[in-house]
Amino acid sequence: MAKTLTEKENTSIEASSALEKQEHKCTICHVRLRPESPPVTYCVKNLNLKEGEWVLVPTDHGPEIGQVIRHPVSLPLPKDHIPPCVTRLATTSEIEDYYKNLEMEQHGRRVCQRLIGSLGLKMKLVKVERFFDGSKIIFFYSAEGRVDFRELVKQLVKELRIRVEMRQIGIRHEAKLIGGIGCCGRELCCASFLSGFDPISIKMAKAQNLPLNPNKISGFCGRLLCCLTYEYETYKEMSQDLPGLGKACETPEGQGKVVRHNIFRQAVTIAMPDGTFVEYTMDELDGSGKEPPVQEARPSKEKKASKSQAQAKEGRRRSGKRQQKKEKGTKSSSKKENQQPRQSSEKANASKGRRGQGPKKNKKKSAKKRGQNKKRSGRKNPKKKGDNQKS
Repeated sequence: MAKTLTEKENTSIEASSALEKQEHKCTICHVRLRPESPPVTYCVKNLNLKEGEWVLVPTDHGPEIGQVIRHPVSLPLPKDHIPPCVTRLATTSEIEDYYKNLEMEQHGRRVCQRLIGSLGLKMKLVKVERFFDGSKIIFFYSAEGRVDFRELVKQLVKELRIRVEMRQIGIRHEAKLIGGIGCCGRELCCASFLSGFDPISIKMAKAQNLPLNPNKISGFCGRLLCCLTYEYETYKEMSQDLPGLGKACETPEGQGKVVRHNIFRQAVTIAMPDGTFVEYTMDELDGSGKEPPVQEARPSKEKKASKSQAQAKEGRRRSGKRQQKKEKGTKSSSKKENQQPRQSSEKANASKGRRGQGPKKNKKKSAKKRGQNKKRSGRKNPKKKGDNQKS
């Protein structure tokens, strides 16, 4: 027994040491680089910082000045997720340069707005940021399509005497840069703590039983709310064991139809055949509440024989129908053949009658013409040689 206890103690000590290696205690603070920008998290090494102090922090484009907005807090963090550290406290001259930098940004914004109007460009200026060292100024804008801003950049460089960069952003990033208050009454998530945007679909709203009204599930930017992703996985996991909506379900009182889910209570509302609605928990429905899958039994020899006989009967019936169709086709063809000679004979008789009438009329006409010719000429037709010989 003593040996087993020591082994367990050793394993627990090793596990705790592994956890200590993975996680490190780190003191973090939130620093705001611009008055309207979201705060950025930094690590505090040996500095005794307080809320409201000015510090110099590293960024992607060089050092910047920011203000601590919350009291530092120590937290255990994984080694891979430790944020960058604060460089040092800012001096008074650096703080003055910070406010001058903000004034330069406002001046650049006014100049850019004036030039956009004069050039007639279809673009919306969202934000202007100038590097703390004064090496570059960035203009963030939104537009429906591409914008030819070459002339705008030339005039900006001429007036501001600084490197200029134009960046086009989307609607979500525009809301993140501007900030605002959401439908929940709090500051926008993208402007406060979100670092990126996850893909959002209407399927997430359906899984959480939310009304599919665009005004209720859309955010400040006009797109789907970012908070739809926060609880989607929880709803998805908790609704796996529940029977689907509209499906039949066996209950202690008989079979009914599932019409509603209560995910937090793990219960379903079932419509019974008599028109009543009853709510059952999953324990009352004996686990899942779904009908057990029916196993198809293998057909016996008698069933196989009966199936073969039925198939033979169907084959005979189909062949009989085919023969009847063929006979009908032959009869119809024979009738047509019989009708054709009759019609041809009738046509021939009609044509004969017409021919008999035709020559008579022609004879009469020819006789009249002959008489007219005789009157004109005054001569009688000479008799034929045969008639003279007979006489």
